[in-house]
Amino acid sequence: MTGKSNTKHRSSTRRHIFLFIKVFSITAVVTAAVILGTGTMLRSYVRPPALPGVDAIATPIVLPPSSSNTVYANQPDEYDFGGTSPYLLASLDGWERKPDFYTVMIIGLDRGINANVIMVAAYDNTTQQAYLISIPRDTRVDVQRNRRKIVAAYPAGRVHGGGHEAGIAQMKREVQTLIGFRPDFYVMVDFNAFENIIDGIGGVEVYVPFHMRYDDPYQNLHIDIPEGLQVLDGENALHFARFRRANRGFRGVTDYQRIENQQLIIATVMEELMSPRAIRQIPNLISTYSSYISSDLDLGNQLWFAEQIIRAGGVNSLSTYTIPMAGGSGSPAYYEFAHRTGVLELINRTINPFTQDITPAMVRIISN
Repeated sequence: MTGKSNTKHRSSTRRHIFLFIKVFSITAVVTAAVILGTGTMLRSYVRPPALPGVDAIATPIVLPPSSSNTVYANQPDEYDFGGTSPYLLASLDGWERKPDFYTVMIIGLDRGINANVIMVAAYDNTTQQAYLISIPRDTRVDVQRNRRKIVAAYPAGRVHGGGHEAGIAQMKREVQTLIGFRPDFYVMVDFNAFENIIDGIGGVEVYVPFHMRYDDPYQNLHIDIPEGLQVLDGENALHFARFRRANRGFRGVTDYQRIENQQLIIATVMEELMSPRAIRQIPNLISTYSSYISSDLDLGNQLWFAEQIIRAGGVNSLSTYTIPMAGGSGSPAYYEFAHRTGVLELINRTINPFTQDITPAMVRIISN
């Protein structure tokens, strides 16, 4: 894959993640503002979460050797992760955490199981700086299963490890191989939230430049949006943002045009969320938020983080990045390979929770 192609891919990924996090963050801020404004009683519940120790986020993990590049044809199916050979991290004797520095793994879930959005956020309460790093879903990870993309981590743990919590644990382990530590906490957001937020504000007005028509039975995806100015409900707004390929005889769009459509949707949603009409829908927005969010942070912790976002200047105070990539494998696997040196530089500059720099011995990045 050429450098130009990598640049396009990273740009597309950043914009896709930006769309997702904007919707999630704005909803969290609106929810927090309303709840925190209802009285002083709830303030007794608003508190930062307790941080785990060094050992809890940087313990050795079980993975096969990085030199192993064979396909394990004897695996029961593509989601079996297996592995029995632990590797040892660099010694953490004497290591310390940065004070009041929090890390959160954020997962966007599609169809209840596919972790199509994977991010690690960090908030430094001392400097009031927030960072968000996205990990492309096709990033190659060092695991012993047929499908060695990080997108498969959650379903691997969930299907073969014992449900939702096992899926989260597996995702944290595989994220650790790329960034050198396990995030302290997690937040999982179902993409149904996107649709319900838009439905909650009565839809969004969009001019559709041509008839968008695409059917993919495998994904149970059926897009049929006529041309013209119209108010899109949540389902059609999500279809408008996702649309790229088209049925035979219909017009499709390029990746860049899809990015423009996504930006249009998010700009319209942001404007609507700040309108009096949206304020009247606050109870529904709160219900949507609570129904489609799964996290090990309790309500008081989530409100504390949302309050910090408000004080720091809102979602625009976030610095967003995508982990640097070294290229791709092409057909048939279409893996994306992380750039080891670039990843370490970015992590140590942004989301590293330790007072010491994360070293190459603490990651298991496969670059080619």
